[in-house]
Amino acid sequence: MNKLLDPIKKIFKVPELKRKLFFTFFIFLVFRIFAHIPIPGVDVTALKNLFAQSQFLGLLDIFSGGTLANFSVMALGLNPYINASIIFQLLTMVFPKLEEISKEGEAGRQRINQYVRFLAVPLSSLQALGMYALFKNQGIISSLSPLSLLTLVTTMVGGTLLLVWLGELISEYGLGNGISLIIFVGIVGTMPASLGQTLVTVESQSLFNIIIFLILAVIVILTTVTIDEAARKITVHYAKRIRGGKMYGGRATHLPLRINQAGVIPIIFAVSLVLLPGILGRFLEQVPYPLLSSFAKGIKDIFNPEGFFYNAAYFLLIIGFTYFYTAVTFNPQKIASEIQKYGGFIPGIRPGAPTAKFLNYILVRITLVGAVFLGLIALLPSLARILTGVTTMMLGGTGILIVVSVVLETVKQLESMLIMREYEGFLK
Repeated sequence: MNKLLDPIKKIFKVPELKRKLFFTFFIFLVFRIFAHIPIPGVDVTALKNLFAQSQFLGLLDIFSGGTLANFSVMALGLNPYINASIIFQLLTMVFPKLEEISKEGEAGRQRINQYVRFLAVPLSSLQALGMYALFKNQGIISSLSPLSLLTLVTTMVGGTLLLVWLGELISEYGLGNGISLIIFVGIVGTMPASLGQTLVTVESQSLFNIIIFLILAVIVILTTVTIDEAARKITVHYAKRIRGGKMYGGRATHLPLRINQAGVIPIIFAVSLVLLPGILGRFLEQVPYPLLSSFAKGIKDIFNPEGFFYNAAYFLLIIGFTYFYTAVTFNPQKIASEIQKYGGFIPGIRPGAPTAKFLNYILVRITLVGAVFLGLIALLPSLARILTGVTTMMLGGTGILIVVSVVLETVKQLESMLIMREYEGFLK
């Protein structure tokens, strides 16, 4: 615990980092204010009752940061932006032109990110129309004229884009990854309400079951920290070289391959995709065509959060996105080339292509461990809810995993900033 708190204590000794911290908290405050500004014409009480009765909608509300249950101007959350990011990462692997742009460094990354923002607009519009149709059929929102509907959709799309902008401001001027931190704050913001509901209903639900649930939550946190810090260290030796009468190299170092190389990103991607069929099914279930309505009802039942197919799809998506994101962020060929360029070699492995093949061999196997871990941890609290009957604690393993991973990632970034600052001070 002291190791996690030390960087935070040191921040207040560095004016620049202290300014970044206060700016980040200011953006959090702006986000939470907007999260409680409802869109006019919505029966918020009926909406909250609907969310309390549906685990699916409750789970969806968690990842919107509580904005959906309030039907605030940010009701869509970051889901459209995340879905647009997934689409472009897949397109990058299909179209060589996009792959070339992505390899252009910071300029290429900004260009791809601009395309993602453009795609997020139509995706937000479709999702806003879907929510309007769903809530209108539930009697939560009255029928709107075309102009009023356009205003509603524009407001919801603007809320999503504002949320994306706030996240990017944190990334540029604050501390940590802005998008991850916005999701983190949204999830943490729902925890007091969930805990309060659980304590209020403690008499109707067994106290023993709640204790079991909390113990499982602690186990999830401890396991997450352990796996997130775990890595396979590959020994790399560097040959001795003599230049200008001086000897260089001749040392050994380690190349750490993290078990959870992809971090929290696969969870966010998987949740965004696995919720889509249920949303689409609820939207199409109300159409006047019996065949389409029946098909939509079947889709909705299949992707019930308590059902086997939903959890199986969720588990497989997490594994798939873990491998996908690891392949995008870690290139064995590039690492092998860098090692060879500086005269390095892995003992027993020839430099070049054999080194790349060896790194890929190790990476595939340790990534499987990390992927299965992410999938099991994400499903464990859902199973615990079924076994213990505690339904008011809607956070689940996914939320806990995101919260813990974002905290660890942010603390590591703080440590790197502090180390860089200490080196700069030493050089001066």
